[in-house]
Amino acid sequence: MKLKSKLPDVGITIFTIMSKLAADTGAVNLSQGFPDFDVAPRLVELVNTHMKAGRNQYAPMQGVEVLRQALASKTEKLYGAAIDPDTQITITSGATEALYSAITALVHPGDEVMVIEPAFDSYVPAILLNQGIPVFSKLTWPEYGIDWDQVLDRVGPKTRAIILNSPHNPTGTVLGSQDIEALRLLVSRNDLFIISDEVYEHIIFDGRPHHSMLRYPELARRSLVISSFGKTYHTTGWKIGYCIAPPELTAEFQKVHQFLTFASNTPIQYAYADILTKPRLYLELGSFYQRKRDLFLELIADSRFTALQCRGTYFIMLDYSKITSEADIDFARRMTRQYGVAAIPPSVFYHDGTDNKVLRFCFAKKDQTLQEAAEKLCKI
Repeated sequence: MKLKSKLPDVGITIFTIMSKLAADTGAVNLSQGFPDFDVAPRLVELVNTHMKAGRNQYAPMQGVEVLRQALASKTEKLYGAAIDPDTQITITSGATEALYSAITALVHPGDEVMVIEPAFDSYVPAILLNQGIPVFSKLTWPEYGIDWDQVLDRVGPKTRAIILNSPHNPTGTVLGSQDIEALRLLVSRNDLFIISDEVYEHIIFDGRPHHSMLRYPELARRSLVISSFGKTYHTTGWKIGYCIAPPELTAEFQKVHQFLTFASNTPIQYAYADILTKPRLYLELGSFYQRKRDLFLELIADSRFTALQCRGTYFIMLDYSKITSEADIDFARRMTRQYGVAAIPPSVFYHDGTDNKVLRFCFAKKDQTLQEAAEKLCKI
């Protein structure tokens, strides 16, 4: 039997590789983006309560009603957008499933999709599996800003959608008001959709606002906005995300979703609906992670790494060019084995392997973990 791969150039993700290397060597794992501290005990109690109450069977395909209602209320309070919980919200099995469903709903064979690099590694495979054509534009270096002139130049009659990610993984940058104006110009000249990856919407620093597509009616009407409970409530392993979109886009999205996972974990959905009544937990998330960012920067101040600007997410890019000229993948592996700290080499987020001699570090960790990692980094 001969198998022809649909993704011949795709291997095991760098997250799996670096996390395994960290485990094998006993290194401090600042590579994969997950917290090493516990979730709120109250949230665990709520899941248990709903399990004991018998909410253990299939949820509705679009998600449990109380959770969709809670999200609609939250969205209106945060972004001033009136959302119909029955026709505009879908609960998914993680943001990755939502991204795949969104791309599959929109992209037909031969359609082009604008991808801003460095890009999260699930975007391009999903485009290729749907026989779409990724078209790439790179963030500027070292500011990691969007070159809108380049984007506008590369969008053409075959462009079906643009994928945006803010706050941005892996760079930690965020969209500003000038980006929104440029995006408005782009969509006014081209009939395209927006897939907006906003999973870090509450992790933004230094008093900056989050420019969700939902804030802007002319952008929201052509957007599928995706977010994640896992990033907000430190529950990445529970894999619950959601998509908010206009009714006609939601209908197409749900056609894919219903045959991909159909429904997501029922008691956890009810628990999230309960916890959303405590807005302080997500409203204070930015300051919580800003303190961790600042602590990590303070701890590595005497190292030979140079920190790039981090305005959101729980990742920071460190320039290592003063240390070595090695490729980022090679240095990441050597640093893990020799110095005991694992990070992600961002060249894997570019289709052409662009290497700017930086590594991505996750600071969603206990203070003790950050201190241990910083001590090792300062010895390099």
